[in-house]
Amino acid sequence: MVDDEPDLRFLLRRIFTRAGHEVGEAGDGAAALASVHAAPPDLVVTDMMMPVMDGVELIRRLRCDPETEAIPILAVSGDWQLAVGADAALAKPYQQDELLAAADGLLRKGREVR
Repeated sequence: MVDDEPDLRFLLRRIFTRAGHEVGEAGDGAAALASVHAAPPDLVVTDMMMPVMDGVELIRRLRCDPETEAIPILAVSGDWQLAVGADAALAKPYQQDELLAAADGLLRKGREVR
């Protein structure tokens, strides 16, 4: 999960951990990109508006790389309209069940071929 707000990362980690998911986290897109290359996740959950590298650039780089292009991406942001290239997007604020349903759906089906 990628978000520049530590409180939101804490909340997301708690939600996903309680639902049985293993969670890694990053505070910006650059740190997330390095982490994804070190240990590819089953799903990337990202905010869109962040310093250093925003979600728009993170998604673009993930989609341009053959090693990461198939990783499903869920964008969660007040600016969810910017989530071009994401497989799903939720506007903040969102409900916990809505978040888990979107994430679980992406994990089940993976990234659809475009």
